[in-house]
Amino acid sequence: PYYIDLNQDVYVQASLHNSDQNLTIFVDTCVASPDPHDFNSLAYDIIRNGCVRDSSYATYYSPYGHFARFKFNAFEFISRHALVYLQCELVVCGLGDHSSRCYRGCISRSKRETSS
Repeated sequence: PYYIDLNQDVYVQASLHNSDQNLTIFVDTCVASPDPHDFNSLAYDIIRNGCVRDSSYATYYSPYGHFARFKFNAFEFISRHALVYLQCELVVCGLGDHSSRCYRGCISRSKRETSS
């Protein structure tokens, strides 16, 4: 557990434990929820499909591709719930592979055209 107060920044670092220096990681989705078993019903999106959903979210540079570092402010959801759980999905890609998911950034869903 990580104990935080209202309006405190939460700093997160994810690391890839692999000796292959040709790999990198990318934070695709990070969701907060008061229920550790349900990240859909009462979920608060911090980042989804590489698109930032929380204005307090910020990434931090790492000289190593094996680390993803970011922060966000706890004010949005901690004021409503005593306990909050965080679930993040990361993608592992080849370093320098600009066609991979890691280098495409935010992927918003395209809207479909409806016919009459």
